Amino acid sequence: MSEKNETKIPYNFEAEQSVLGCMIIDNEIIPEIISGLSEADFYIDSHKYVYEAIKKTFNARKPVDFVTISDRLEKDGNMHKAGDFSYIVELTQITPSAANYKFYYDIVKRDAMSRNLIRAAGEISRYASTQDDVKKSLQFAENKIYGISQCNDTSTMKNISEILPDILSEYQQRAENKTALSGLMTGINRLDRLTNGLQKSNLIVLAARPGVGKTSLAMNIVERAAVNDGKVCAIFSLEMSKEEIVKRIWASVAEVSQSKARAGEMDTNDWRQFLMPMQRLEKSIIEIDDSSIVTPAEILSKCRRIKSKHGALDLIVIDYIQLMHSSDKPENRVQEVAAITRDLKIIAKELAVPVLALSQLRRPADKSANAKQTLSDLRESGAIEQDADVVIFIERPDVNASEEELNQNIVERGVAYLNVKKNRHGGLDKIKLRFRGEITKFVNPEPNEEIEERLSKI
Repeated sequence: MSEKNETKIPYNFEAEQSVLGCMIIDNEIIPEIISGLSEADFYIDSHKYVYEAIKKTFNARKPVDFVTISDRLEKDGNMHKAGDFSYIVELTQITPSAANYKFYYDIVKRDAMSRNLIRAAGEISRYASTQDDVKKSLQFAENKIYGISQCNDTSTMKNISEILPDILSEYQQRAENKTALSGLMTGINRLDRLTNGLQKSNLIVLAARPGVGKTSLAMNIVERAAVNDGKVCAIFSLEMSKEEIVKRIWASVAEVSQSKARAGEMDTNDWRQFLMPMQRLEKSIIEIDDSSIVTPAEILSKCRRIKSKHGALDLIVIDYIQLMHSSDKPENRVQEVAAITRDLKIIAKELAVPVLALSQLRRPADKSANAKQTLSDLRESGAIEQDADVVIFIERPDVNASEEELNQNIVERGVAYLNVKKNRHGGLDKIKLRFRGEITKFVNPEPNEEIEERLSKI
């Protein structure tokens, strides 16, 4: 694939075809590809027009297939430039599957960069041959090479002057409404006041021992965000199925006992209460992925698609860290968990979204109700503590309490605590809650309980 002159133009006809074919076969990969490729990255003119038609169709929120692409090309008057209808169909037929789209993408991007460098080298050569001032030649060369590197740079570096107005606007809004939170509300009053809501770009780790209620609390937060506040949420559940997740959320919103529903023992009132929030749930945007094996790279890719699909993404929940695997091949599990938490923090920053990641705690040697929990109890890696912006432990003393302790009210039934062990942007606290086990829901204590709790700390 070379021209008749001595210069070999770098391009791969089949890779360009395959990238386009993959996008038509699997619309879910389109956001990832269009975020990095432009029409100019294709060498074949017909492929430029096909790619442009795919982007326009996708951005118009329409399904991308050979019919819609052909329609777009016809409307733009580019069908004859792109080939014809049969060529669009051929693109899907010559691509066996979309599984290898990243390899085709990398080839197209590599060749485009090489062509840009060759073109720039020619311009630099011609300019230098006619210029007596070597400093001007160097400056010209630097500008050309910098321009190419800048096109390939996906960083989000900004000057302080671009950031100041956003901060000023945030503070002005807070001054006008002192009760407003800058982050996503969890529905847990004291936690929201302490953290100012779950902040964008933050990694929040919710940790507990098995059976204490990590998933329940995370789903309560999703319920508040998606069902009450209309936020877009993504759940990656490596342990529970989609159906189990929805059952929990539905029972919690309806405040109907899951055990009654499972046993088929709901009476007329229960059914009425259970069905009441169905429309609200149907309108909620909660995307659930229950793949048993998922890497941070896959989570990032899927979340990009969700953000493109809905125009926003407000919360990512991962249940839980210790069930995840890294794309890399670390020497041991501790290094793997460290790589995972680092990648989760990167996802939070890149998507500007709070990531709520659940984590197991080591089983204590002391199993009494008063056993203390520390950050070192986070299983398999100190990197979880290091990378997290906020670390919250769930404590439920009644889970491990003896019958004697419960009967004598040494340990109170149904009481839970959120122990904020790390808060990069605020203070620490131990927050009292009530746990309603029949609907797997953590709720704020009664106002008089909260007052008593505060007085006890004075």
